[in-house]
Amino acid sequence: MTPQDFAAKVGETIGTSEWLLVDQEMIDKFADATGDHQFIHVNPQMAAMTPFGGTIAHGFLTLSLIPVLTEKSDIQKPEGLKMALNYGGNRVRFLQPVRSGKKVRAHFKLVGMAEKRPGQWEQTVEITLEIEGETKPGYVAEWISLLFF
Repeated sequence: MTPQDFAAKVGETIGTSEWLLVDQEMIDKFADATGDHQFIHVNPQMAAMTPFGGTIAHGFLTLSLIPVLTEKSDIQKPEGLKMALNYGGNRVRFLQPVRSGKKVRAHFKLVGMAEKRPGQWEQTVEITLEIEGETKPGYVAEWISLLFF
């Protein structure tokens, strides 16, 4: 599939990832990496007394799963892709916390694909993070990547 073929898919769902477990070990490692040790993330006893009923993943942790969820998805990669870089986000809304021990998966909808200069494309994807067994998603994010061919 060429970048132009990919651009023809704007407005379509382009893939879904496998399920990924978000467990306490992952949450604790993220807390250590970022210095965010708020009790709702790392203290199961105190977090149990909150409306969440236990520890929850950091919102930024769930966003940082975008690369692994993309890699574990059925999204077709455009032929000749040499490199992809995060460019930023247009919007992110955290709609429901991801509780420790829950599985998540991402649904990817292509909302934009434009050639910025020869061999460089800007891709915008709406990502919905589904939480296993929940009706509301963890988040909906519009993420921008630069693709180099």
